[in-house]
Amino acid sequence: MSIFSSILGKKKKLDAPWAKYYTPEQMNYHIPNISMYHQVKTSQEKYPRNVAIKYMGRKIRYTSLLKKIDTVAKGFHSLGIRKGDIVTIMLPNVPEALISLYALNKIGAIANMTHPLSAEEEIKETIMSTQSKYLIIYDAQYEKIKSFIMSSCVYRVIFVSPGDSLNFFKRYVYDISQLSKFEHHPLTERFIDWRIFYKYAKYCPEFNPPKNGKNTPAVILHSGGTSGKPKNVVIQNRAFIFAAKGEEVDLIRLTPGDSALAIMPNFHGFGLSVLMHTPLALGCSTILVPRFDAKKFDTLFKKTKPTCVLGVPTLFEALANSTNEKHLDLSFLKYVISGGDLLPIQLENKINKYFEDHNSTARITQGYGLSEALACVTMAHDYVNKPGSVGIPLAGNYVKIIDPATRKTVKYGETGEIVINSKALMMGYLNEESETNEALQVHDDGYVWLHTGDLGYMDEDGFIFYKGRIKRMIITSGYNVYPSHVEEVLEAHPAVFQCSVVGVPHPYKQEVPKAFVVLNEGYGGIFIKEELKMYCKKNLAKYMVPAEIVIRKRLPRTKLGKVDFNKLKEDNGADEE
Repeated sequence: MSIFSSILGKKKKLDAPWAKYYTPEQMNYHIPNISMYHQVKTSQEKYPRNVAIKYMGRKIRYTSLLKKIDTVAKGFHSLGIRKGDIVTIMLPNVPEALISLYALNKIGAIANMTHPLSAEEEIKETIMSTQSKYLIIYDAQYEKIKSFIMSSCVYRVIFVSPGDSLNFFKRYVYDISQLSKFEHHPLTERFIDWRIFYKYAKYCPEFNPPKNGKNTPAVILHSGGTSGKPKNVVIQNRAFIFAAKGEEVDLIRLTPGDSALAIMPNFHGFGLSVLMHTPLALGCSTILVPRFDAKKFDTLFKKTKPTCVLGVPTLFEALANSTNEKHLDLSFLKYVISGGDLLPIQLENKINKYFEDHNSTARITQGYGLSEALACVTMAHDYVNKPGSVGIPLAGNYVKIIDPATRKTVKYGETGEIVINSKALMMGYLNEESETNEALQVHDDGYVWLHTGDLGYMDEDGFIFYKGRIKRMIITSGYNVYPSHVEEVLEAHPAVFQCSVVGVPHPYKQEVPKAFVVLNEGYGGIFIKEELKMYCKKNLAKYMVPAEIVIRKRLPRTKLGKVDFNKLKEDNGADEE
């Protein structure tokens, strides 16, 4: 059975106490049969002179953006990229990332959005698991791909520099500053710079793009699902179109010409959907920040003056503690949304006091979501808010709280697993049928529900209160770290017999990974921990590398023989050798 046949068919009416905050038309929004590219093109037709992208002081208007997208689409087509092909984009928040995304979307190809600071083995894994035919990557990353790229499935690599979209003077200064900082790729047919590719693309013949609609796969995001094993989440056009409409309804004061500060990365569901695509679908602008410095958050606000900003709690805490700007006026802010982790009430009050002291009527609210439902599922906004809640479901989304053991809906106020029904649900995990079926389940009501593995409760008005994770996922500075993945990497080292990774508190990052390791016989010594740390740095993204490695003779166990993670979280002892 098709995942969406249950969602769209006539089934039992779902309970929705939050429906009173929406009109019937908003609750029953019909997704037009269009693509992400078509949404941005429509904005260009309506608001051709509006600024679409702001980047390092440069402004790209909608008309210019569409010309660039169309040019690059022709270039991709001439290289042999066709509908259904997967292209890995591994870039920071630079214009080329979005231009490539929409150019691929016009062709009907799928953009695999990946962390630009991924470790060598992670890059190889994402390329091979998606069978990507092309790779668009940050030029400083060549050293990480040179050992395997020639024997991989990748036909061609396009290198992008953060300086490519700067004005001539800034680009010259940037290029000079980077000359000796990293190993440069060879000049061959297989390796091409963006500037050369773009010029080449302009002279390619016209082509008739294939018909792409709401059900065409558009993007691959990454998630650990409920098991913690990294997975490729396939998202269709429909999810982005539906999410943009839901966010337009909730963020009612957001109007064409407003701007969103994209401090969340493009490989993150919240960043790509809420801070990049939705603004472009609504005639607003997205302010791309390729490298975010939390210590200069207030200075960034002064320079960019965004209307809307979304981030994790630790970033807003950094803002509330910043002192760079003595007379900062934040009156331009309309919406400030926190997601990715719990926002303690004390921090919420501190941040709101900061806004009040800086001439802003904006108040921070919370949202909740995950990649499998294109990030934003619930949101508190304006006066539709309750302290401590993550808001109500976006118009057209449905949430219920169930007993994980029986799948029966629990009473209002009772904690259970959060499950989601939405037109923005993922198509599934790429080549992971069993994992997909575990995450997307048909319930007795006839609808498909996404099982999140998260705990929470709903009140009688439909507000959702997030209470924590069933899974052991660690959130560090807003990034998801899946312990089983870190454990798998460490246990591949010949010195490691067994290990367990837990999240421990951190004063700024909320949590960081801490690894407890049992060594194989014959291994040890004063350098073993440093060796393991270097091994992690080679095979894991920076934010996944354990902040501390502790050597243990054995791991603590529960009465059932399982590793006792609670004891490990409380373990502050010295190494045992």
